[in-house]
Amino acid sequence: MGRGKIEIKRIENVNNRVVTFSKRRNGLVKKAKEITVLCDAKVALIVFASNGKMTDYCCPSMDLGAMLDQYQKLSGKKLWDAKHENLNNEIDMIKKENDSLQLELRHLKGEDIQSLNLKNLMAVEHGVEHGLDKVRDHQMEFLMTKRRNEKMMVEENRQLSFQLQQQEMAIASNARGMMMKDHDAQFGYRVQPIQPNLQEKIMSLVID
Repeated sequence: MGRGKIEIKRIENVNNRVVTFSKRRNGLVKKAKEITVLCDAKVALIVFASNGKMTDYCCPSMDLGAMLDQYQKLSGKKLWDAKHENLNNEIDMIKKENDSLQLELRHLKGEDIQSLNLKNLMAVEHGVEHGLDKVRDHQMEFLMTKRRNEKMMVEENRQLSFQLQQQEMAIASNARGMMMKDHDAQFGYRVQPIQPNLQEKIMSLVID
């Protein structure tokens, strides 16, 4: 007993719709791979689910970009608008400029100069000399800055040494003063004021 035909219309049940999509999508990808191998065909497949998730397949013999370009050429349908074409042209121009700068850099390094004519070689020589002048100027500026910094460090070191010497002298002077006070206190070298009664006795002895 064979399966009954399914009416082709939107499946209302969300779960059934997701399951059906998954199965039929996998079947499409499988068929695309089979026809690519069996028939030596160029096949591209792009599927978007209702949630926006994309599934794509492209035969190994051609990338998707080339496949779309060929489709545009053969179908007459324009896939890219002027904005995208201008963007592609700008990208190509940037790539060419980058290649030109890379080649110029190799020339300045002395690489790949066999194909250059006399005029181009003179231009490379001028560029190298100009670069050397800039390097020398920067080197001289660096050395002068270094010397100024060294002088400033020497002067700062001299001032710090002088301040340290002054502090050491002040500390030594204070230490000597404290030692003398301690010495006088230890041996009784302290001037005592003359008591009044003793002063009268001394005066009477002098008069006698």
